[in-house]
Amino acid sequence: MPAEAEPAQRVSLQCRLGQGRWQPCTMTIEQVGQHWWLQVGQQRLEFRGDGRGALTLTGSQGDQRPVVPVWSSDQALCWDGVCARGAFPLD
Repeated sequence: MPAEAEPAQRVSLQCRLGQGRWQPCTMTIEQVGQHWWLQVGQQRLEFRGDGRGALTLTGSQGDQRPVVPVWSSDQALCWDGVCARGAFPLD
């Protein structure tokens, strides 16, 4: 019998898109470091890692682009203009 999948973890955060304002958002983590998404208002921004360090962001319109995570000076984790801050798991 296959092992049951663990339920997705949801974390309340603050997010900023581009130079916009910080706003409440939710990070849903299906697999830490491999697959998660941010729900920012009506936008869902989906992240997928390939297990080798490459990360792809898929926007609400289906547009995909490679992104690199960086820490900002205000202690937010950002991926090419999409930033989140709060207590989220890193691994």
